[in-house]
Amino acid sequence: MQPPEAKRIPTSFTHHGITVEDPYAWLKDVNYPEVSDPQIINHLQAENLYFDAYMARLEASVKTIFQEIKERQPDEDESVPYLKSGWYYQWRFSQEAQYRTWYRASEEKPSQWELLLDEVALAEGLDFFRLGGLSVSPDGTRLAYSADTTGAERFTTRVLDLTNRKTIAGPIHDTLGAVVWAADSDSFYYVTVSEAWRPYRIWQHVFETQGDRLVYEEKDVSFFVSIDLAQSEKYVFINSGGHTNNEVYFVPRTNLAAEPRLISARRSAHEYHVNHGNGSFFIRSNRDHVNFDLYRTDEQNPQESAWEKIVSGDSRHYLVDHLPLADHLIVQQRIDGLDQIKVMCNGDQAHYIEFPEPTYHVGLGTNPNFDSATLRLAYTSMITPNTVYDYDLNSQQLTSRKVQPIPTGYDATRYITERLQIEARDGTKIPISLVRHKNTPTDGSAPLYLYAYGAYGISIPPSFSTTRLSLLDRGFIFAIAHIRGGDDLGYQWYLDGKLRQRTNTFNDFVDCARALITHNYTCAGQIAIAGGSAGGELMGAALNQAPELWGAVVAHVPFVDVLNTMLDESLPLTPLEWPEWGNPIEDAAAFRLIQSYSPYDQLKPGTYPPIMVTAGLNDPRVTYWEPAKFVARLRHLKTDENPLILKTNMGAGHAGKSGRFESFKETAEEYAFFIDLLGPGPSA
Repeated sequence: MQPPEAKRIPTSFTHHGITVEDPYAWLKDVNYPEVSDPQIINHLQAENLYFDAYMARLEASVKTIFQEIKERQPDEDESVPYLKSGWYYQWRFSQEAQYRTWYRASEEKPSQWELLLDEVALAEGLDFFRLGGLSVSPDGTRLAYSADTTGAERFTTRVLDLTNRKTIAGPIHDTLGAVVWAADSDSFYYVTVSEAWRPYRIWQHVFETQGDRLVYEEKDVSFFVSIDLAQSEKYVFINSGGHTNNEVYFVPRTNLAAEPRLISARRSAHEYHVNHGNGSFFIRSNRDHVNFDLYRTDEQNPQESAWEKIVSGDSRHYLVDHLPLADHLIVQQRIDGLDQIKVMCNGDQAHYIEFPEPTYHVGLGTNPNFDSATLRLAYTSMITPNTVYDYDLNSQQLTSRKVQPIPTGYDATRYITERLQIEARDGTKIPISLVRHKNTPTDGSAPLYLYAYGAYGISIPPSFSTTRLSLLDRGFIFAIAHIRGGDDLGYQWYLDGKLRQRTNTFNDFVDCARALITHNYTCAGQIAIAGGSAGGELMGAALNQAPELWGAVVAHVPFVDVLNTMLDESLPLTPLEWPEWGNPIEDAAAFRLIQSYSPYDQLKPGTYPPIMVTAGLNDPRVTYWEPAKFVARLRHLKTDENPLILKTNMGAGHAGKSGRFESFKETAEEYAFFIDLLGPGPSA
C-alpha cells in the first residue's frame, strides 16, 4: 500500500522580515475546534488506513505483547481505603472492567460497602470516557462528579442526591472537572473553560436558587484559574497563574459568597503555593531562592511583609510540596535529585523518613484529614512496583499497605538498576537512570529504549512499569535521561532548558545517547526513542539533529509545529506558553530561535529512521494538525524507504484512548514497532 501524499498548497507569511513557507497549512481546519473539512478528514483517514496496513504485519506481535501486559494486571483490583468524615472510600476494578467503580462504607459498618459511582455504566456505548472530579459533600448526602466523553477535556458536571440517586444539579457543561464544596454542603465552586479551552471563570452553584454566581473571571489570556481546598478545610483557594508567576486568593469555606482576599499580587517570575493549618498560611515561594523557601504567616496578615521563613531552599535542597497537619508539617524535598520527605513537629524538631532503597521516587498520597497522625505515601523505584505506605508520624514506623499486584509474578532480583552521570557538550553533568534484565549484556550489542520529556519543570522519576517488562525480558535496556527543562535537579535545572536555553534540552538528550554508546550499553542505530507532547517536540529535534543515532522513533501527540503555534494567539495555550518558549510575535530573537529548532520547520531532505507518530483529533493541547503537517512534510522530504506512519485517534484527545486496557493496546503497538525494527536483545 502506498503512503498517502498530502497536497502542497503554496502558502507563506513574513514576520520580522523573515518569510516562512508552510505548504501544509491547509491541514488546520478554519472552523477549529470543530473539524469538519472533508479534505482534512479524508487525509487523516487515509493515514489511518496506511497505519493499519503497516501494522497488520505486526498483528501477532501486538497481540502477544498486549496479552503479556494485560496478564500483568490483576483481573480485580482495589485501592487502599481512606477514612474521611465518618466514611471509608475506595475504588475497584471488577474482572475485565475498563473503568472503576467507587464505593463507600460508614465507619460504624466498615464491611457494608455502598456504590457511589459506576464508571462502567457511565461509559457504556462510548468510544471515550474519562472521569474528571468525584467529590462527596461534607455532610455526606451529595456527590458531585464530572466526565469527558470526547477527549477534548471539556467536562460535564452533575450532582447526585445520594439518598435517592437523583440528579439535583447539572448538567453543567464545559467545566474543568473538580468542584469544592461549601462547609454547609449547600453550594460549591467550579471552573469553566472558554471556547478556546482556557480555564478562566469560577462560579458558585447554590442549590434551590436560579442561576449560578460568577465568583472570579481572569482577563489575562496567559493565565489559567483553578480552585483548591486548604488542608485545614477552613479556606478555599483561588489560584490564577501561568508557568512562571501566579496569585492566590482565599475565601472562608463557611461563606463562599464572601469577597476573595488576595495573599500576594502577581508579579513577574514570582511563583508561590499556599496551604493552611492552625491559624497560619504556609507559603512555598521562590521570591528569595530559585529552589523555593517555605514561609509561615498568620491568616490575618497574609501580606508578604509578614511572611516568616521556616524552611530554606538552596542549591541542593529543592522544595517541591508541603502539607500542614494538626501536629506536624510535612515538606517534600528533592536533595541532590533524590526525593525526601521531611517531618517537622514541635518547633525545630525534624527528621527525614528513611526508605529501603538508595534510588527511588516517593510522593504524598491521599491525605484528606488535617488531624492525622499518619501520612500516606506513594513509593516506587525502577525495580520496585508501586507501593502504598502509611507512615506513623509519632512512632516513625513505615507500614506497607499495598504493593502493586502482578499476577504473572515478579522477581526484582532478575533486574539491575543503575544511575549514571554523563557530561553534556557544555560540561554539565546529566543523570541517567537505567534498568535491564540481569542477563542483558553491556557490550554494546543490546537495543536500548531512551526516554525523556524535558519541559515545564516536570521531572521524570525513576519509577516502575509493568508494561516495560515486555521490553526488558526481550533484552532491551531502558533508560531515562534526566535532561534540563525538567526540574529533576532543582528549579534552575528547569530554567536552564527553557526560552533562550531551550536547545540545552535537545543537546542533553543527544549527548546522553552518545554517552550510552560510549559506555557500551548500546550502539548507534540500536536506540529506540519515544516521547509525547513536549517530549514529542524533543523527538523531532533529536531526529533532526542526529538521525543516524536512532533505530526507531515514536512521537506521541508531538508539539512539532512550534513556530506556527506560538504565532497563533487564537489557540488556547499559546499566550500561556510564551513564558516557556518565548513570544515570536513581538520578539524577533525569539522568532529566530524557535524557528531554529522547531521540528516541522527544520526538516530537510535526507535519510531518516523508521518513525511512528500519533495524534488526537480532539486534542486541545497539541492540535491534530501539528503531527499531520510534520508527517506530510517529512514524507515529502525523506529520501529513504524506512516506514513513516501516522495514527490519529478520531474520537480521543491528548491522552489517547481511555479505559484500563485500551491504552495498553497503543503501548503494545509501540513496543511491537520497536522490536520488529531492532530485534530482541541477546538475552531473549
